[in-house]
Amino acid sequence: MSQLDALRQYSVVVADTGDLDAIKRYRPQDATTNPSLILKAFDLPGYSALIEDVLSKETGSSSDRIDQIVDALSVAMGARISEHIPGRVSTEVAARLSFDREASIRKAHELIERYDRLGVGRDRILIKLASTWEGIRAAEVLEKEGIQCNLTLLFSEAQAQACFDAGVHLISPFVGRVSDYYKQRDNRDFAADEDPGVVFVREVCKRANQGGYDTVVMGASFRTTGQVLALAGCPRLTISPDLLEQLAASDGDVEAAIDTGNRDATPATTLDEVSFRWGHNQNPMAVEKLADGIRRFAEDQHKLEGLIAQRLGG
Repeated sequence: MSQLDALRQYSVVVADTGDLDAIKRYRPQDATTNPSLILKAFDLPGYSALIEDVLSKETGSSSDRIDQIVDALSVAMGARISEHIPGRVSTEVAARLSFDREASIRKAHELIERYDRLGVGRDRILIKLASTWEGIRAAEVLEKEGIQCNLTLLFSEAQAQACFDAGVHLISPFVGRVSDYYKQRDNRDFAADEDPGVVFVREVCKRANQGGYDTVVMGASFRTTGQVLALAGCPRLTISPDLLEQLAASDGDVEAAIDTGNRDATPATTLDEVSFRWGHNQNPMAVEKLADGIRRFAEDQHKLEGLIAQRLGG
């Protein structure tokens, strides 16, 4: 048995890619789409006809028009991906809206409406938002409307707790970017079990379990298969194609590293905005990585918009 198949015994595998060939090959439960992946899709033959179809329906190159094209491409790709997976597609709200609750809610509604026009119901979609205070509050509203969310760029216990409090469907605590920070700071490598990113996600899983929260924890941003296997038992793991390939090519047993069987149902104290901001601020890594992640996502959005403008002749 491959390590990938063995891992599936303990965790639901999600593909951190929009590559249809990879999705067909590794049969993930869920998948994702975002500006970074749309950029890559411009070089993938499987999406060329879809991209041309979306672009042909739009004229001009105003910023509003290009913003609409980005949404149209994201949703069209998501709809295509949904044909090849049994679960959900996470679709991202633009990073520049990360500190605007109302604008994030409006954008989520627009994305859901676009999916609905393509025949993809909201039960197949997760709206992806950054784990800022405003993003979490937007998710709280959307969840009450029956629009489930995936809160990303999560690096601190304060972010996790606020998401639990808000009743968010799914959170994506990052492994690799946490590890990168401490590897650079301490100038050392870490064994999988002591890897700071792995330890962080294990603690988030423990907090979710002890509090009896329904929020699904999905480990994200992996650098190595060792990090992935050290989180076997985390409810979901979103894994890039190159790591999926390595796991599929390696035989061996996998043991659960996280036990989510016993739920204590003793929720922690609910965080208000002041407590959230103070708690998050006390973690320098989390402050740096959240800000950096939002900037990186926004940069990819800007590159994508530039590419679209170029293709439209703007």
